[in-house]
Amino acid sequence: MKIFFVFSFLCFFLGVLSRRVSSQEHASTPPRGWNSYDSFCWTISEEEYLQSAEIISLQLLPHGYEYAVVDYLWYRRKVPGAYVDSLGFDVIDKWGRPIPDPGRWPSSKGGKGFTEVAAKVHQMGLKFGIHLMRGISTQAVNANTPILDTTKGTAYKESGRTWTAKDIGITERRCAWMQNGFMSVNTTLGAGKAFLRSLYQQYAEWGVDFVKNDCVFGEDIDVGEVSVVSEVLKQLDHPVLYSLSPGTRVTPTLAKDLTGSVNMYRITGDDWDTWGDVVAHFDVTRDFAAANMIGANGLLGKSWPDLDMLPLGWLTDPGSNDGPHRQTRLNLEEQRTQMTLWSMAKSPLMFGGDVRKLDDTTTSLLTNPTLLEINSFSSNNKEFPYVSSTSSKRDFKNDDLVDTWQSRRQLKSLKTSDSHVLGLTSCADEKAIGWSTKALDQDLEHICWKENSRKKHQAPFCLNKRESLLALEEDIMYKQQYQGKVNLLASDREDMCLHASPKRKLTSKELKRGFFSPCRWDANQMWELNPNGTLANSYSGLCATVNSFEAKANSEGVRAWIATGRQGEIYITFFNLNSAKTTITAQKSDLAKALPGSRVTAASCKATEVWSGQDLGIIDQSISFGVETHGTALFVLRCS
Repeated sequence: MKIFFVFSFLCFFLGVLSRRVSSQEHASTPPRGWNSYDSFCWTISEEEYLQSAEIISLQLLPHGYEYAVVDYLWYRRKVPGAYVDSLGFDVIDKWGRPIPDPGRWPSSKGGKGFTEVAAKVHQMGLKFGIHLMRGISTQAVNANTPILDTTKGTAYKESGRTWTAKDIGITERRCAWMQNGFMSVNTTLGAGKAFLRSLYQQYAEWGVDFVKNDCVFGEDIDVGEVSVVSEVLKQLDHPVLYSLSPGTRVTPTLAKDLTGSVNMYRITGDDWDTWGDVVAHFDVTRDFAAANMIGANGLLGKSWPDLDMLPLGWLTDPGSNDGPHRQTRLNLEEQRTQMTLWSMAKSPLMFGGDVRKLDDTTTSLLTNPTLLEINSFSSNNKEFPYVSSTSSKRDFKNDDLVDTWQSRRQLKSLKTSDSHVLGLTSCADEKAIGWSTKALDQDLEHICWKENSRKKHQAPFCLNKRESLLALEEDIMYKQQYQGKVNLLASDREDMCLHASPKRKLTSKELKRGFFSPCRWDANQMWELNPNGTLANSYSGLCATVNSFEAKANSEGVRAWIATGRQGEIYITFFNLNSAKTTITAQKSDLAKALPGSRVTAASCKATEVWSGQDLGIIDQSISFGVETHGTALFVLRCS
């Protein structure tokens, strides 16, 4: 009996020790799980969520899908008049913090929040996650709720007064795509820090293991909030993974300043089930891999560029008030392409479909052992540009691809067929330098981008300058900080101003949106020309850049990625973005150059193709394969 007791205690001790060791590094591999957004939008209920979690624990948890995340607006009442950007339908506590809608989350009654839901999820072996918008809700600011001082359990006081939501909410920094919902808090104030601390400490007390923080990254970046939240999470006894979203127009230069503060971060807008959305991820993944940002240092562990959820299986529509009602629009080849790119790029794998209707085809995609092995344990992951192709239509080159991932707008020049493409980047980026003031006519002063040296006769890209509408308002609280800042108008419209943040978060549709919107009182339309030639935006703090290019096809061509495995195997995948079946070829000698020191330099390499199951035998000089329209081929090379 004593021996049995000692053995049991030893097992318990080793288990605790193992959990402590494993918890020392957050996100040691790309996180994997399920998110409710693609299938339920914001309307999911406690019953639907727990049904889903139980299925995840049985069918997907054995394959590493451990997070079950409730996406946004879990605090919004599902009643007539409530929708994504409605105002006045949220449930908040006396401290201005969102709490679950008791109509949809009945276990939250009595101030229990998500405590019972999280406990049930943990009993299933899963980890519980929630989504949170930036800063503080407009509803809390309008109600002017007090701020909780968690160190004392009372209202926050400083400098002899009690601080409230109106003191910390920055009304001109509302979330650009949810104007009625949330705004930034002033993190330079002790009260602003106290509010964020009260939020995240409450989540930890509920048992939250994962937070998806939205409207704080990309063109909506809020460095102050991310930094404060990261510091709060470091001090918690309960480990919480920190994810940033949405991430439109993110570049490696922009992301490097924040990756050490988080565990995963979106590098695209919302990904939905269209081929255009899939294609929109190829260039951005290439750039982040080339910048060595896959698995870089992160919050108490590692950080991973996130390509967004996988819209496979049974879905709803973006912004819908209805739950899942349709099948994914991606065909099987396109689904394989998406799943393969996400795995080769080592993106977090967050499934978005309704798991209650999980079919065999979707399950086999999500649980493919080769893809999951690549996603978690491969190394040297990068795009492999040395491929050739032969299509039934015509030959395509990688140069035919245009950057579609950065939510760019084609601004046609009056004197050339070229297009000007506007982007945002860190103001420390040299690519942001090149703006200056010019008087091109007697009536207006202009701010112009430097001329393209390759096109000597190309007209410069210019915007009309005028004093900002915000600065003209006499009664605004923050007037002083906008002195010297201007609106920039489209050259052919006096009522359309340049703005720096989208109103929606759709990936492939970003090219269809303009960067101009009706001029109004809005910080994302405020710009300041700095002496060093950068043009800074007041909403995001990012700087504008302009590139010129000739319009080319943006959804056709061929791509390839390579990686090495734990046992020395070589992974290579071909992607056919063409609208016809294409034969793609890679030379063995080029593989050896791209992966120096790998076994591919050896005399004998055997290859198998994963999706077809074909054994290609010994690869001599090259590997060649016919890839279906919008499809992929994934090879495993074992060299001796």
